[in-house]
Amino acid sequence: MRRALAALTLVVCAVGLAGCGDDDSSGSGDGKDLATKTIEVTISGDSVTPNGDRVEVEVGQPVQLVVKADAAGEIHVHSDPEQELEYDAGTTTLPSFKLDKPGIVEVESHALEKTIVQLEVK
Repeated sequence: MRRALAALTLVVCAVGLAGCGDDDSSGSGDGKDLATKTIEVTISGDSVTPNGDRVEVEVGQPVQLVVKADAAGEIHVHSDPEQELEYDAGTTTLPSFKLDKPGIVEVESHALEKTIVQLEVK
């Protein structure tokens, strides 16, 4: 009886330890810690840089926009759900966001009627 109890205890401990291994706290599901992709945006009058450029990002990679603008405004990220990010005149570091589906996500200024960047999520 003692041997059966000892064997059962070992099995329970082994199963419990197996469940604790390889903890992935990055949220990407593949064990990788992804560095933040920072995109610098300059808005001056009716001009915007970058101007429709395509930038590759990975699924789950944090994206951060740093906006240098001559006036306050708003950027729209056409993701699911869509995001509207406000910036002030001067330099504004917007909150980072992650995209969880592959595809092309446009980042636009509706006031300027311009695509700032296309995020190619892979």
